This record gives sequence, C-alpha cells and structure tokens, in this order.
Amino acid sequence: MNRPGGIRAQGPLRSGQRGFAAPRAHNVAALAQAADMPLLEETALPQDHPPTVPVVIIGNGPSGICLSYLLSGYKPYLDTTTVHPNQILYRKLQETKHLPITEQDLEYLSEGLEGRSRNPVAVLFDTLLHPNADFGYEFPSVLQWRKDKQHHIPHLVLGRSSPGGAWHAMEGSMLTISLGIWMELPGVNYRDLTNDKQRDTTNDRATPEEISSYYQNYVKIKGLQKNFVENTYVTSIQKLCRGRSEEVVELGHSIGADLGLGDGGNEVFEGSGVECENNGAECVLWEVRGYQQVQNNAHIPFCLFAENVVLATGASDSPIRLGVEGEDLPFVYHSISDLGLALGRGQLDMNSDPVLVVGAGLSAADAVLCACNSNVRVLHVFRKSTEDSDLIFKQLPKTLYPEYHKVYNMMCSQTYKNVTPSPAPNRAQAVSIASSVCAKMCPKPQLATGGNASVGLFPDYTSFPDHCVVSFQSDMKCLLQGINTLKAFKVSMALVLIGTNPDLFFLKGQGQYLGQDPTKPISCKQNPVDIYPYTFECTKEPGLFAMGPLVGDNFVRFLKGGALGITSCLLKRLKKKEKLISNGGNDFI
Repeated sequence: MNRPGGIRAQGPLRSGQRGFAAPRAHNVAALAQAADMPLLEETALPQDHPPTVPVVIIGNGPSGICLSYLLSGYKPYLDTTTVHPNQILYRKLQETKHLPITEQDLEYLSEGLEGRSRNPVAVLFDTLLHPNADFGYEFPSVLQWRKDKQHHIPHLVLGRSSPGGAWHAMEGSMLTISLGIWMELPGVNYRDLTNDKQRDTTNDRATPEEISSYYQNYVKIKGLQKNFVENTYVTSIQKLCRGRSEEVVELGHSIGADLGLGDGGNEVFEGSGVECENNGAECVLWEVRGYQQVQNNAHIPFCLFAENVVLATGASDSPIRLGVEGEDLPFVYHSISDLGLALGRGQLDMNSDPVLVVGAGLSAADAVLCACNSNVRVLHVFRKSTEDSDLIFKQLPKTLYPEYHKVYNMMCSQTYKNVTPSPAPNRAQAVSIASSVCAKMCPKPQLATGGNASVGLFPDYTSFPDHCVVSFQSDMKCLLQGINTLKAFKVSMALVLIGTNPDLFFLKGQGQYLGQDPTKPISCKQNPVDIYPYTFECTKEPGLFAMGPLVGDNFVRFLKGGALGITSCLLKRLKKKEKLISNGGNDFI
C-alpha cells in the first residue's frame, strides 16, 4: 500500500535517536520537508517546538477525505430548487435555510429519521445526499455546496498510502457491495469521473480500482492535496498536559509560552499517557509521533502537536484469528490477496488439493468465487447454519448481488454428507488425534434433500455448515469438527476470512478504554468506540474524535456523517473561542 512520498530521505533512524523532529518553521509544511526536520539525539533538547495543528486526521480513506473537504471551508446549504421527500425534515431545513447545515442543530434535524446506521447524524447526512435511497429511489441531493475561503480549519491528513486508503489494496476484480453512487463524496459526481460505467440497468456497482481512482481524483479536483501527507505511519498518540509543577517531564523544556498556551512562567507540559497524573493539570494538546517511509525504505521521523485528533483508520488493519493450533503455519493465510497471488503464480489449478475457505461473510464468498472461477476445488467451512438469519446473504437483494446468492445457494445445496458420524471429542482429544485422523476426501457434493441444482453452480465446491476448525497440521491437513463428527482433509492452502479489527496500537492500551465496553478490544461490530452521537467526540477523551468503521459505520454512505458531526462541533468551538481562521490564508499548510 506504500506509495513514493515527497519527503527527502535523511537516512534511517540511528541507534540512540528518538523519533522526534523539531523544525524551526512555524508551519506544517515542515512535515513535507525532511531538511527542516533534523533528527535529535535522545538526550538532546530541541531549540524550538514541533508545529501545532488544529486538527490531525489519522487515515486517508473516504472518511479522512470527506472530513478534509468539510474542514477546508466547503459548506452545505439547502438547495432551494429541490424538495426533500421527507416533508417534516424539509420544513425543518427551510426554517434556517440561510445557514449551512454545519451551523444548524444536528440533533433537531436528525430527530425521527431512520436508516441503516446507528449514528443519527450519519442517517441525516445520508438522507440529505441520497433522499429515500433505501427505497430504491435516486433522487438528487438537496444540498448545495459553497466554498467559504474565510472560514476553514487548518488540518493534516496522515495516511499510509495515496488518498483512498485501503481501497488501493483490495482485489481489483471484485465489485463493491454499495452502488457506485453511494461511494461518492460530496461535491463530485461519481459517474462524471467514471464515464458513467453502468454495467446494466439493475447493477451499478463498481470495482475497487474505479473507487480508488475516484478518491484520488476527488482530492485533486477539490484542491485538498496540501492537506495530505502520504506514506506516514503513526506510532504514538499521547496526551500532553499543562501542569503547575516546576519539574520538566518528557519534553525537557518549557514550551507553554512558545505555543501561546501559557505565560511562559512555571507552566510546563508533561506526557502522562492518557490520564493527567499531575494534580490540577489541564490537558491541552495531543502529541502525534511517527515516521514517513521514503525511497530505499528510509524512515523519516516526525512529531506534531495537535489540538484535536480524529481517528479515521478504518477496520482492515488486523485480521481476526481463529486462535487454533497451527494457524501460523505457512499454508494458512488471512487475506484474499494471498489467494490471488497463488493463482497468479500458477501454484493452484484443478489438480491441486482443495483450498480451504473459513468464514461466512462476503470476503469468504469472494474467495470462493475467485477459486471456483479458476477451477480450483474449494472446501468452505463456517460455524453458522445456512438457515441462520444473521447471514449477510439474506440481507442482499438477489437482483443486485447475483454472485453472492450463487455462493449462498451452493452453501445450502452442496454440503458435505456425513457417512459415519461419531461422538465429537473435546478440544484436547481432537488435537491429540488430529495427526491420526485421515478422512476420505470430499466426494462430489449431493443435493440437499428436496433441493434442485442451480444453473452455473461449481461442482468442485463443498460446504461444511455448523463446522469449526480444530487445528492445522504441518502435513497440510486441517482437522474439522462438526456436529458429532471429526474429519481431516489435505489442503493446498487455507484462507481464514472471518473479519478484521482496527489496530489502535498507537494509543494507550490499544485504545481499548475508548470502547463502549472498555473491558474488551475495539471491534467495529461488537464494541465500537463510544462517542457522543452528534459530535463524534470520544466520551472518554475530549479532543479525540472517531469516525467510520471505528464507530460502526462500515459503509461509505454513512461514514460521511462523521465528517459532518466533527466539522460542526469544531466550527462551533472555534467560533466560541474566536480562533476561526478568517483571513483566507493558511498558516499551517
């Protein structure tokens, strides 16, 4: 996912150095110029402080791009030439049509709206951009965008790749779940940039290549490039506090006066992790550390101070693991891209041992389709019953998603038939006999009782509903446990595709304390970051915001609501503090 960057390399970090930069320049352009970012010895004291930015956004996918757009002074107003089909909402909008939506009462506008997001502002923004989309209509947006150069919030967007984030790493032959028009961001029509590549009258889905290209072009068209820094890896986000002690901690010098946050007297900043341990301390800034990867894999360290930090990292960083024996063996993978690489290298064909796919979601279905289309045998294992109402396939219309319903049909009809059921052993017993169990390879699947084979199904596919993986063995056998059965199969490779979780390693305790249940790791579905619903600010951390999958909005349609909520919050706060940039310039970028 790395892309060449614009920072000149100064060589890798040497032993005894800290990832700390102290440019004398008072603007964030220093981050894009390595010459202005000298590396410091660990014991050295900087002669000046790192730059301070009002907002730093971690992640440059559609969440970060949309937020950058709104922070750059683009304001949404009611388009008075349109009429929203929701008459109650439309009357509310007309009451304050002279004001941009970002300056209105989002709670009042969101009241009574229903949609496919748990976040009310996400539902509001979606219905303004795509009225009645859930009913199959394609009404025009009721918003009109105007750029106000006199009001913008300086910010930086830090990403590991080009703008578009994880979309650059997705399998190019797949189609998006959402329609192409639902993937677009405010102000730039998706079809205008893709030459209206509508595949047929009922399917307007897009490929990841088309989407990633759209996001890159979007940033250029809207003039947002100056806000984005590519190939940056954040390694630490730490709260800094202003205390009343004479003792200098962490930064080694008093910088309160330099930052305009104190009188330069006895006030110092101390890095104390998440909690301010100093009695009476007031938390005022976030310290963001990391490095930028440049040519020859050189790492240029950087350090920034931010008044606000936005977590827009998505949810694809860390694959969920089964936690079974042998999962680290070299034939076990956790990404569909590994299947594509194996097929591209000619390592798999119709004569290979089957590929084992674990999971009942869309990624697993994509892997099944990819392998079957290459005439590779597939064993598909999943814990749920095919009748489980939570299966994603039951929520997708057949006309829009025929390929996924094809997989679901096979999951139901081409199941493995038990020949000699036996009592299921416990886990310890299963592992101990794994190497001695030698099940016969799957016979060609038979139709389920009363079922009919669908045209175009793949005969070399077999599903194992209500099964789980017990272990992977070094001889490339996989032990599966079903209801009162235990079976072993020889496979060519195994793909464990049971979901992903965000990796917030750069926060204290991996950010677990930010979740709705602080006793469990952050999970986009099970334990999202706990936020205030109309500002997207973390309930446990003032000045720290989260959006997108981190708060449960996994679809681009809805993650844009986070940008609206955060921008509205920051504009109101800066206006109250009379800190809003109003000269049309940008001292930070």
